[in-house]
Amino acid sequence: MAILTYAQAIREAMCAELRRDPSVFFMGEDVAAFGGSFGVTHGMLDEFGAGRVINTPISELGGVGVAVGAAMMGMRPIVEIMFADFIATGFDQLANQASKLRYMSGGGVSVPMVVRAPAGGGTGAGAQHSQCPEAWMTNIPGLKIVAPATPRDMLGLLRQAVRDPDPVVVLEQKKLYKTEGEVPRGEFVIPLGLAEVKRAGEDITLVTYGAMVPVCLDAARQLARRGVAAEVLDLRTLVPLDRRAIISSAKKTGRVLAVHEAPATGGFCGEIALTVVESDAFFSLKAPVRRCAGADTPSPFQAELERLVTPDASAVCRAALDLVRM
Repeated sequence: MAILTYAQAIREAMCAELRRDPSVFFMGEDVAAFGGSFGVTHGMLDEFGAGRVINTPISELGGVGVAVGAAMMGMRPIVEIMFADFIATGFDQLANQASKLRYMSGGGVSVPMVVRAPAGGGTGAGAQHSQCPEAWMTNIPGLKIVAPATPRDMLGLLRQAVRDPDPVVVLEQKKLYKTEGEVPRGEFVIPLGLAEVKRAGEDITLVTYGAMVPVCLDAARQLARRGVAAEVLDLRTLVPLDRRAIISSAKKTGRVLAVHEAPATGGFCGEIALTVVESDAFFSLKAPVRRCAGADTPSPFQAELERLVTPDASAVCRAALDLVRM
């Protein structure tokens, strides 16, 4: 095992796949000599050269479009969007081209590409640089969506995403970049579509992903001190979604709290809740499925205000206790 930060795990995953497969290349704004806006890709240009680590113009539409074309021609591009919010400017290429081509060609065309997108708040980056856009994309058949929470999961899922035959969006949590964790050495991948129980419990299930995983683990520790055993289920992949794991945990505990950082209205919590109530897990419920999510507001720039609109461990703990007391 090795100890890597979340950011180092991203770089290690990309470097490993660039070494393994000559059809893989990486591009984005300022990703070469500068090493990317968050310093994630320092040193990659020196190892792989300007033919495989490529600076793009400030045009997400162009970068994603080039990736779609290259993937159709047999390459495996990784394209970085500087902030996940900016994926909106390349959305036509993702939503109307990359996601549709396999279906519209009757399986004749594959689009094996990865879009890396630093998402979420907690960094004081303001309303246009702090969004969680997963709900924009999970409604588009043909896209796969990954949201790792730990260095280990990032390493294994990103490597698998590069090898996948379809377009995969990897949502990176900016405020997790400096967090550390153990990762396996050598060949290591995690199949897409498998959730993981990060903490076992019998009284309530906290279903979450991305930056809310450590928040829910903190909440679970607070709950344990109050005699409540909370299970923390990390989805890891939103599409494909591990519905079996959600249903199994719901049956086990009888109470489900869905948690995400994105605003509540139209968020992925709704899909988690319906997964439970549309299954036979509904008959095991001891209380209604609830959600704990961000406020329906643009993300403030000021740090204290930003904290107020984002779920923290105390908010998750309060919501969980309300369910347990029902």
